This record gives sequence, C-alpha cells and structure tokens, in this order.
Amino acid sequence: MFLYDFIASYAPKGRLLDVGSGVGVIGLLLARDFPIQLTMVEKQEKMAQLAQKNLHVNKISADLIQSDFLEYDAPEPFDFIVSNPPFYHGDVIQSKDSHINACRYNTHLPIQPFFKKVASQLKHRGHFIFCYDASQLPELLEGLHHAKLRAEEIRFVHPKKDRPAKLVLIHARSHSKARTKILPPFIVFEGDAYGQEAQEIFKRARTHTIKCQI
Repeated sequence: MFLYDFIASYAPKGRLLDVGSGVGVIGLLLARDFPIQLTMVEKQEKMAQLAQKNLHVNKISADLIQSDFLEYDAPEPFDFIVSNPPFYHGDVIQSKDSHINACRYNTHLPIQPFFKKVASQLKHRGHFIFCYDASQLPELLEGLHHAKLRAEEIRFVHPKKDRPAKLVLIHARSHSKARTKILPPFIVFEGDAYGQEAQEIFKRARTHTIKCQI
C-alpha cells in the first residue's frame, strides 16, 4: 500500500510495467486510479494465476506476462516501470520454501542486472519507482548510476519515529540530471496504532482481501 501511494503521487499515465507483480495489487490499484496501459511481469506460475484472477474479478485489462523479467523484452518502451521486488539480501538465513524464497531474496533479481534491464525497457526520461531494503541504499545508488538512472526523490519508511528505517521508496528517472531530494520520513506507527498518514493511505487504496484457492 505504501509503494502504491508513493507511485500515485507522480500521477502515472501512458504505458506502465509492474515488475514482479505477484498477485497484481500495485498494478491493479494504479490501473483503477490512473489512465495507464498496464503490463505485469511475474515469473511464478501460482502468483501469475492469482494475478489473472484479480484482473478478472476487478474487471481490469492488462497484459500479464509469466516470465523472468531479465528475459523479457517489450515491443516498445514504457513511460513508468514500478516494482516491489524481492529485496532481502541473499547472505541472510533463507527460507527453504522455494515460493517464499523467490518472493523475498534478491538473489532471484540482483540489483545490477535488474536496473540495467529496467533502463533498457524505459523511455528516455521515463520513471522508475520502487521500494527496497533501506540498508542496501549504497548498492541501490551505485546500481542506478551504472544503469544511467538517477534517484530524484528518496523517502525512508520507519516503523516508529525512534526506530531505524526498514524500507526506502525511490523515484528514479532515466538520463536525469536533477539533484536528489530526501523527502520527509514516513513513520508507520504512532504508539501501537497506525499513524494518520498510514490510515489515509489505507483509505485511498480501498482494498478488500479474500481467501482464494486455485
């Protein structure tokens, strides 16, 4: 939800690609709220099936591609590429469940090849908006630089005001020369309850979760 809201602040339009779309939540919310032509790429069969079901239930049209993003080539470049990728570092203790492993760890989509592929699929001055593990910010900025992408805005997400950031939201653009802006921090919890900003994001998203079997 927080990534969706961050992307929404840039009012996306035109051709938009959701990389590692999972069950499709981010892409579907953006297609619901903005004039975009949506493409979703998801390599896990189960997730792609659930994404297809979500498209049908919500009556949203999209091109859903079951493929490894690093092996995908679009017929024309995109105005926006967005992603909630697997971002946990591969050096930590990993789940032995193959599905969970693919969803979580960046060994399945390493930073440098990921960003290089994004740059190849993005229009000149196109937008790349994603979230990642905040502790890997140096690797992210280095990877963006090598791919000729520049982080124009960065926002850190903290669980509480006295806790270190766990997540970082980044808006990058291709062939940009803009100075990087560090946006005000996003504090998720106030005490034991969601803060005002988080509550407003949930209201804007208006999602409904159901149990589903395929």
